[in-house]
Amino acid sequence: MQASPVSSRRSTPGSRHIEATSKEGATTVAFDFGRLQVRDRAVYLFGTPGQERFEFVREILARGMDGAIIVVDATRGVDAMTRHLYDRLKELEVPLAFMANKCDCPGAAPGAISRDLPGETVYPISARNGENVYAALDAFVATLVAR
Repeated sequence: MQASPVSSRRSTPGSRHIEATSKEGATTVAFDFGRLQVRDRAVYLFGTPGQERFEFVREILARGMDGAIIVVDATRGVDAMTRHLYDRLKELEVPLAFMANKCDCPGAAPGAISRDLPGETVYPISARNGENVYAALDAFVATLVAR
């Protein structure tokens, strides 16, 4: 096993992100938690890394969750891990939404994500500049409230 360079940075006060470098480039390895009000409801967001080694955390969080959002890099599309997460959450009958991130980047193809996940809701967003993030979250919460 080869060691990877790792760096630590803070994105917001009190948060720390670890970046590990692999042959695919830098990837952020971080758990995150947030609470906000959407449609007069308290929404608790748990962010987990997409790497396979964190599957046990996602299994714990899946117990009792009202819905799940899978963030997909719109410049890379649906990969094997995204497909695995999708299949597992469908098996657990968890309501899903997809956020196609990096739609502000050259080469972004949110339509390709929609084609790869027929019948699923895909919201184009940019986490970098916040474009459509709250609107997408609001729309997804509306589908959960309607259930």
